[in-house]
Amino acid sequence: MTDSTGTLDILRDIHFSLSARETAAIVGASGSGKSTLLSIIAGLDTPTRGTVRLAGQDLFALDEDARAEMRARQVGFVFQSFQLMGNLTALENVMLPLELAGRRDARKAATEMLGRVGLGERLGHYPKVLSGGEQQRVALARAFVVQPAVLLADEPTGSLDFATGETVMQLMFDLNREQGTTLVLVTHDKGIAARCEHRITIEAGRIAQQDSGAAVR
Repeated sequence: MTDSTGTLDILRDIHFSLSARETAAIVGASGSGKSTLLSIIAGLDTPTRGTVRLAGQDLFALDEDARAEMRARQVGFVFQSFQLMGNLTALENVMLPLELAGRRDARKAATEMLGRVGLGERLGHYPKVLSGGEQQRVALARAFVVQPAVLLADEPTGSLDFATGETVMQLMFDLNREQGTTLVLVTHDKGIAARCEHRITIEAGRIAQQDSGAAVR
């Protein structure tokens, strides 16, 4: 990828593929390129060379507007810092991607999804009065409510205590099974990584190891 100073050689020789419904953990030390890889998978960062295919479409054969439209239809995101809109209630945060997509049932679908993640009594609450675990569950509901083909999660439990993180991860895996969403996680947590079907270890911008096995969920 490039920036104003020239070429940044962050990732090299990265090759892997995932099928629908599969789960994968991207692991590695801080600075190894995990989050950059996630951004490239989403089409948010542009590599100097290489191809990312989503549902058979080369993301970088599309212009920026077309990539944004495809992300809106096919990709969900969950971030460590939640990324909720502070001026919107929990319900409004979850409704937002549906309204942007022109869904007429946005309120109903968002209400049902918040109930699914255990926040049916917190619809009218703003992020500032929600706990970290509750905010992450709102973020999960917002990501899954559009039923994305792929969900990308960057350290989704990094800001949470152990028990809350376990609850959030179980919800994520449950929703993965129910909706058939392909799940790609960046994590430092070996326990979370072990629950995924595929584990991709990044070292100094390269894949150092790929493991596959039965996921324990």
